[in-house]
Amino acid sequence: MNKATGYGKKSFADQIFLLGELFLLLASSFIASYLLHQFVTPIPFDVRLINAILFAAVVMLCALSVGLYDQQLRESHGGILKRVLITVLFSAFLLEVVLFNLFSSIAINVWYMLLACGIAIFFLSSFRAVFHYHDITSISRRRVLILGAGERASIIEKRMRRTVDRRNFEIVGFVRIEGDKEGALKNETILDLNVQEELFQFAMENAIDQMVIACDERRNMLPVEHLFKCKTRGIDVVEILDFIEQETGQIAVNLIYPSWVIYSNGFDSKKWLKTNLDYRLNFLLALFVLALTWPIMLITAILIYLEDGRRTGASVFYKQVRVGIDGKPFHIIKFRSMGPDAEAGGAKWASKDDDRVTRVGRVIRKYRIDELPQLFNVFRGEMGFVGPRPERPEFVCELEKDIPYYAQRHNVKPGLTGWAQLKYPYGSTTEDALEKLKFDLYYIKHRSLLLDLVILVRTVEIVLFGKGR
Repeated sequence: MNKATGYGKKSFADQIFLLGELFLLLASSFIASYLLHQFVTPIPFDVRLINAILFAAVVMLCALSVGLYDQQLRESHGGILKRVLITVLFSAFLLEVVLFNLFSSIAINVWYMLLACGIAIFFLSSFRAVFHYHDITSISRRRVLILGAGERASIIEKRMRRTVDRRNFEIVGFVRIEGDKEGALKNETILDLNVQEELFQFAMENAIDQMVIACDERRNMLPVEHLFKCKTRGIDVVEILDFIEQETGQIAVNLIYPSWVIYSNGFDSKKWLKTNLDYRLNFLLALFVLALTWPIMLITAILIYLEDGRRTGASVFYKQVRVGIDGKPFHIIKFRSMGPDAEAGGAKWASKDDDRVTRVGRVIRKYRIDELPQLFNVFRGEMGFVGPRPERPEFVCELEKDIPYYAQRHNVKPGLTGWAQLKYPYGSTTEDALEKLKFDLYYIKHRSLLLDLVILVRTVEIVLFGKGR
């Protein structure tokens, strides 16, 4: 099996899943329009076809926005059903209120929407239940051999403990290499294998698709000839850093060494299209969001004023110095969610159940309404919609001392939302900052217009379900 086949095998189950959902959504639309055609009013086939395509496309986009295509989504069947319901209701709103009003010639009637949505909810919920119950993803799992059983290899055990973390691969075992720290692995299979003599034969006999170099000491310890033969026979050989990046969407900061950064692909800030359109696209998007949300912003300002602004004379807005691109400070603008004297004793980390937060503040923080005034930071070019969240200078000084490569997150413009906000829950400690940095570095390495679009769409999930900040 060559490398391309190995990666194709990884995504085969996902392709089946996406094609299955696409087929069911098209079927839902056709069944609904057929019933209307037979019992209510004749509908031309071309109108039925256009509606089916639009219905499927909008539902799948909304499913992405609420996290239904997140490979590491951990939800019960009830949680999946709730997300499916939200997806279909959101889709119905977009189709009925937006698209069908703009293009009235393709609209059928409200009964079509009710029927199509009802059928889709049944089909999608049933399909997902069957798909996950029978664990169809097992047909596409790569067989992975880890070369190393020490401290570096233990990162895999710690990072990928859950079944959902290993949905794309099956670890055949960990092979101890001379120089590995003893006792680092707790609950993994350690193979008794003489790698200098038996590695290639073992790989062939056990249909290994991928080998991960994860030993503590590499110099003169790896069986180079065997690795060469494995590579030429189509077995993928990767560094542990690349493996973790590929499977978790983060960069393991504690494993980085300078030569990996220098020689790896990514970290390209000179992409012509993104560089030249960045401010224009952010400005237009901020203008669009402002046009949609100004009533919410007005109501929020009034509520903050009535709660304690009228009594204390404090502003409804809160300005705070943050660190921006290239380490330059700027003033971030937010709705005030804490009392006027919240930081009388100095700068403090905000926490999830912070007692300094007001009643209005709890609501607007949960649904990220407090972030809306940052649209004006976008207009001024200090922030973008997508990027690492900007941190306070007091904390940045602390974090740069404690966390290697922390300053690299300032190589791009900060954002209202980001990859770390999608992937990591609320956090307010140095350890949380380290975890979020791993995702921020992944974003900086891979950033593109497409990735920004995915993050923007999936930010809906953060707002609806109150995930990370």
